[in-house]
Amino acid sequence: PAFATAARELGAELGRRGLELVWGGGKVGLMGEVAAAAVAAGGRVYGAIPRALTAKEIAYDGPGELAVVGSMHERKQAMADRADGFVALPGGFGTMDELFEVLTWAQLGI
Repeated sequence: PAFATAARELGAELGRRGLELVWGGGKVGLMGEVAAAAVAAGGRVYGAIPRALTAKEIAYDGPGELAVVGSMHERKQAMADRADGFVALPGGFGTMDELFEVLTWAQLGI
């Protein structure tokens, strides 16, 4: 519950500041909470979700933009291309994969 509260606070702050949230496009989990709160605060959202995960992660269907992509690599590339910064919230292996990939790209100058 504490992480969900913090996620909603992050989303609300992004919305209040007029910043676009770029995330994995799912309605579940902490990032789903961030997205819902960002929209509720008047923010813009862009999600990128692999076709194979649209049912498992329950693809976002609210206001904003959702790109359904072919693979996890395409998802990460779409998010990295559009994002100006990165925030990692508590999550699982997928969160760590995305975080370490963007850190590696930064280290390599990509």
